[in-house]
Amino acid sequence: MTFSIHGLAVSRGVAIGRAVLVASSRVDVAHYFIEATQVDAEIHRVRAGRDAVIEEIRRLQDSISRMGPKEAPHELGALLDVHLMLLQDVELVSGVKHWITERLYNAEWALTTQLEVIARQFDEMEDAYLRERKADLEQIVERVLRAMKGAGSPMASHGRPARKQSQQDLLLDDTVDVPLVLVAHDLSPADMLQFKQSVFAGFITDVGGRTSHTAIVARSMDIPAVVGARTCSQLVRQDDWVIIDGDSGVVIVDPSPIILAEYGFKQRQGELERGRLQRLLHTPAVTMDGERVQLLANIEMPEDAALALKAGALGVGLFRSEFLFMGRQGKLPDEEEQYQAYKRAVEGMKGLPVTIRTVDVGADKPLDDSLRDDAHLNPALGLRAIRWSLADPAMFLTQLRAILRAAAHGQVHLLVPMLAHAREIRQTLAHIDHARAMLDNRGVVYGPVKLGAMIEIPAAALSLKLFLKHFDFLSIGTNDLIQYTLAIDRADESVAHLYDPLHPAVLQLVANTIAECRAQGKDVSVCGEMAGDTSLTRLLLGLGLRSFSMHPAQILAVKQEVLRSDAGKLAVWAEQVLASEDPALLLVRH
Repeated sequence: MTFSIHGLAVSRGVAIGRAVLVASSRVDVAHYFIEATQVDAEIHRVRAGRDAVIEEIRRLQDSISRMGPKEAPHELGALLDVHLMLLQDVELVSGVKHWITERLYNAEWALTTQLEVIARQFDEMEDAYLRERKADLEQIVERVLRAMKGAGSPMASHGRPARKQSQQDLLLDDTVDVPLVLVAHDLSPADMLQFKQSVFAGFITDVGGRTSHTAIVARSMDIPAVVGARTCSQLVRQDDWVIIDGDSGVVIVDPSPIILAEYGFKQRQGELERGRLQRLLHTPAVTMDGERVQLLANIEMPEDAALALKAGALGVGLFRSEFLFMGRQGKLPDEEEQYQAYKRAVEGMKGLPVTIRTVDVGADKPLDDSLRDDAHLNPALGLRAIRWSLADPAMFLTQLRAILRAAAHGQVHLLVPMLAHAREIRQTLAHIDHARAMLDNRGVVYGPVKLGAMIEIPAAALSLKLFLKHFDFLSIGTNDLIQYTLAIDRADESVAHLYDPLHPAVLQLVANTIAECRAQGKDVSVCGEMAGDTSLTRLLLGLGLRSFSMHPAQILAVKQEVLRSDAGKLAVWAEQVLASEDPALLLVRH
């Protein structure tokens, strides 16, 4: 039966495909596709993990049999019997084998997927006792996962599993491959990075906001995404056909042929529009009244430099270096590894500037799931970004040396996130000088860098003269600036409706930062999500912004707005917007 789920539209377009569920687990579970040649090995891994747990339970049963009733109550033995029975359940075993063989899921993913399938069957049982056995099933799967954890296989390349299609399938895709959409309760930035080169046509998550990192990476992949869909991962079943409408934030499950045809048409219209935008690739971004605008790219990994060039970017305005640090179980990249990564990005941009932001982890960007900052009541206000770097000088100096060395291969700008205090600025500059001295002592070649600071805390936006005294340029990180100005957790879907880039206070901080930089002859850019939002392009132009940094997929759409704009006329209108109590209303009317 067709039904729809509403969430937040965070990445435009339409995706149609079969649902792939990423089940949540207390054990950190990797999700990736394997090669067909690895099927037997993955099945063996699951079998070995299950056998290890069975052996453990039998040892416990033997121990219990030697104890008296006071030492080992009958209920404990009965519980072990249930666990043993569940471990040997034909549906669990055959289901796991099916996901590995037919869908090429890795062993852990197959196990948690089958857990999800069987758990829902327990939920639908009328007998209360049987429903409660779901908890036992979850416990034994956790034990198998833990038994497997020490024998993990290396990450496989992301292949696309092929399956035969029904007649209805052919309405969606006339190839032998089935489009897939990912459904999860939540995805960490490391998860998103892992899936970045994968086969998924779209994403849906229960939680998250418009500027959560799941949403940001989905936009960088230029695929439709809906977040904050609340119970989507519970309502959607494995292999359901799903439509993701990234324009309206609607997810349609088990669509009828008529709805499929309608969204198929909408999908093709989107592809035609992207084709039309491609014609602007080699057109300079100049307004109608002759103002030249710099359109830069945000990237996560060195390999993204190729995408930036392909999209016509004039440089990288934000290289999020933290993605090099994530998902490594606490083993941080050393200086040489970082240097090689930054060097690849710099050389990949073929002489164009690359702005490398020092590591920005914490809050919604943990290094990996095992290091989530759940111990703090509000990690967004805790030890993150530059605070984290200054608290670990050895790590910070390692990164600074790597960035300075990469600067010998091209134009590098060094960008520091989340600065607020004069003492933080002094400490940061001292560490940069120290990193240079260390390289001098080792006789290692390094290059000059322009130094920049991110304006993403209201205190920084209100201390611009201090910042411009020490830095060559500023970059406005609108995602956090909005979050901290409005006291909104940008990853929390329950307050997402209050996240407002057009709030008068936010616009005043952005406008003042742009104006002060222009007055002092310093470069300024916006690298947050506002830069790639075409509904805000004309307003930012009117406020005097001439440098936008966004995901490569958004560059051509923003360029189209620039080409259609008269910056001089927009300046007058922008002043009216700033003076308004309801800027959004004036934006709609313009």
